[in-house]
Amino acid sequence: MNDANINVAPRLTELAHGGGCGCKLAPSVLQKLLSRQPAAQPFSQLLVGTETADDAAVWQVDENLTVIATTDFFMPMVDNPRDFGRIAATNAISDIYAMGGRPIMALAILGMPISKLPPEVIAEVLEGGASVCAEAGIPVAGGHSIDSLEPIYGLAVIGLGHPKQLRRNSGAQPGDALILTKGIGVGIYSAAIKRQALPEGGYEEMLASTTLLNRIGSSLASDPAVHGITDVTGFGLLGHGLEMARGSSVTLTIEQDAVPLLAQAEALAQQGFVTGASHRNWDSYSSGVTLPEGCPDWRRLLLTDPQTSGGLLISCAAEAAPALVGRIREAGYPLARQIGTITAGQPCVVVR
Repeated sequence: MNDANINVAPRLTELAHGGGCGCKLAPSVLQKLLSRQPAAQPFSQLLVGTETADDAAVWQVDENLTVIATTDFFMPMVDNPRDFGRIAATNAISDIYAMGGRPIMALAILGMPISKLPPEVIAEVLEGGASVCAEAGIPVAGGHSIDSLEPIYGLAVIGLGHPKQLRRNSGAQPGDALILTKGIGVGIYSAAIKRQALPEGGYEEMLASTTLLNRIGSSLASDPAVHGITDVTGFGLLGHGLEMARGSSVTLTIEQDAVPLLAQAEALAQQGFVTGASHRNWDSYSSGVTLPEGCPDWRRLLLTDPQTSGGLLISCAAEAAPALVGRIREAGYPLARQIGTITAGQPCVVVR
């Protein structure tokens, strides 16, 4: 069963026009907005800003220390308030891990329709987020709240790292292998939840994936065979893969049959359970992606499916990939696998 039987009135998802990372602005819209912002590069200590659409900002304090900062928040993709808080917090902390850092504290971001939701429901959202922060070993040290038309929750997260262990989405090298640590299909599952049509066991599977911290990123960053990391969220596998390709000036080749999927993602996609964000994603970056001839729409929509609290996309030396996949699986990511390769060439993504 899905979580529609949770006694929440009204349902959280009924109060939101979108949910999870599917709420993100389309990549094309975001690019237009950012193009009008002043460049941040005159600050010599700013190692990572907006230049390659990376996961977090990084400020170098000295030769041994960087501060990593990020924020992420969205509207609910599930109706259970505690689960909403857990998913949103896991997703926000992921950006720190994707840079190779370790989180040290978080600030809560909360917007709620006070006249429509009882205080105990809102408190459960906060409790869910705090429980994930406790699992990550960090405090929720403050935050900010507003009365809003739709429910919104997330975190601003601060982390630390070593400059030599910083891993960017622009670090991929020709000859590398590509590894993905979690299964694809979260947006498709959330579409089924909104229509109360997610089959038995699907909710538990999705929750296990979206609340699994990407803490393996901090460990992988100390391995010299790992060259680049990004997390796969609202722009889908193809979108975040294209950001890596453009940032690194390389071609990513993805083997479509190697991409791990949540157990019911393919069947649900074929039945039409997709989000509007999948279509917006494709419209935004299709010029940078080559699909195989005859690729069915449902397959394309899986590859553009917005992932809330998705896995890490890792670029590593090819000879190290099998051992790294084994190490990642042993650390608690059972769907991790190699999904492609990186070659010199036009910055683009090729799906085979």
